[in-house]
Amino acid sequence: MSTASAAPIAVPGLRRNMVTICAMTATIMQALDTTIANVALPYMQGTLSASQDQINWVLTSYIVAAAIMTAPVGWIANRFGRKRIFILCSGGFTVASVLCGLAQDINQMVLFRLLQGMFGAALVPLSQAVMLDTYALHERAKAMSIWGMGVMMGPIMGPSLGAWLTETYSWHWVFFVNLPFGVFTVLGLLVFMDETKKNFDLRFDWFGFFALAVGIGALQIALDRGEQLGWLESNEIIAEFIVSAAGFYYFFAHSFTTDKPFIQFAIFKDRNFIGGCVFMTVMGLVLFSTMALASPYLQNVIGYPIITAGLLLASRGCGTFVAMMLVGRLMRHIEARTLIITGLGLTGLSLFYMTGWTDQTGVPEIVTLSIVQGFGFGLVFVPLSTVAFLTLPNNLRTDGTSMLTLLRNVASSIGISIVIAQLTEGSRRVYAVLSEHINPFNHALQMPDVHSIINLTSDKGRAMADVMVSLQAQIIAFSQDYQMVMLFTLCAIPLAIMIGSTKLALRKQSLAPEHSVME
Repeated sequence: MSTASAAPIAVPGLRRNMVTICAMTATIMQALDTTIANVALPYMQGTLSASQDQINWVLTSYIVAAAIMTAPVGWIANRFGRKRIFILCSGGFTVASVLCGLAQDINQMVLFRLLQGMFGAALVPLSQAVMLDTYALHERAKAMSIWGMGVMMGPIMGPSLGAWLTETYSWHWVFFVNLPFGVFTVLGLLVFMDETKKNFDLRFDWFGFFALAVGIGALQIALDRGEQLGWLESNEIIAEFIVSAAGFYYFFAHSFTTDKPFIQFAIFKDRNFIGGCVFMTVMGLVLFSTMALASPYLQNVIGYPIITAGLLLASRGCGTFVAMMLVGRLMRHIEARTLIITGLGLTGLSLFYMTGWTDQTGVPEIVTLSIVQGFGFGLVFVPLSTVAFLTLPNNLRTDGTSMLTLLRNVASSIGISIVIAQLTEGSRRVYAVLSEHINPFNHALQMPDVHSIINLTSDKGRAMADVMVSLQAQIIAFSQDYQMVMLFTLCAIPLAIMIGSTKLALRKQSLAPEHSVME
């Protein structure tokens, strides 16, 4: 048995409820801003007089800054106190959001998005650490259910909320919407949150941080810009991958040979935490890659407007919401690994049926499969968030939450890049195959009913044939992408054996002091 000091668990009441609400608002703000600005980019491009390449830096700058600054959150919170850093980052994120809404040109926008990403990086890991410290062990599943709603609902609701704000008001409100929530969060944390013990003896590993920042930053830029520049056909992308590999090499080489590494690798000695990292990576890959596919499918293939597509996608959030309300109670009677296997199975099943989607797929099927998929996500996310910290020493908790957030963000970038690259290449490849059959010798095209519509001797007929072939190529490419994600999801199910028995761990914990950690 090993013990570690941590903030005292708050008793149920006003103080704990307010800390919970503030942690949730901080989580939702950051989670929303990862996706809410996407739909507003075309409107920003015109207002800010930016090129297509320049406007994409509105997204890239935020992602890169958030990825780089997530890693040192644990050290910063341990050194200066979690409450102080949480308030500083919440306030800084709110101010940066307002500045983004007031930006007059693309240079200002990119600068303010960098600031927003830097301050926002700490919000999710700190809010998770606060929730874990605020609730007793037997209530952790409920706490992670509450916290998980913010993390999962943000990306799902972001596009539809961003579309509504942009069309109803203007793109500026995509950023201004954070102001009331940010002010509430800062004031609530000031009044109700307790400060943790500061460790002034900690020294910052500048070389380790710089090497990791270079590795993560170069990787994120390559993943974000790879699809636009043709991946390895671009010298820029090749150079970024080389720089990233060098950064990671020097980081690990330095970390394993120094007495006080930048990241406390002791977190990886815990079996349950490693299992949580594995499945958080899986969740990042699957959740965000399916989101990246669903919206363009509904808009470009089926033809729904952005707000309608957003409402249909919100049904997945409903499934997630229901699962997260139930899973806290289910974990009292069912092993976490059983819930994770069930959730991944439901996700894989929904993806299997989505491989059969066409441009004629109806709303009932879309909503049903989205709800099932969201329910599966909820069954996975809460147990893995609970299991990851079940036996992790309390003094490593903030480092652990930072690592999980970092892994989820990097995995989501990789997942999105893979499915979009596969979609682009798949559409091109399938189009080439299908177009070979569009010729005057095709008997199907010579049938009177077809020939009257698709007459290859006329410009209109050739244009009609091109549209139909392009649509079918997209449908097949989407199907191949869904199949790829499905296979990845199913292959991850056997990895659940990495997770130990949660019932046994909880039973042992109930016989020990609240802040003890069983080895």
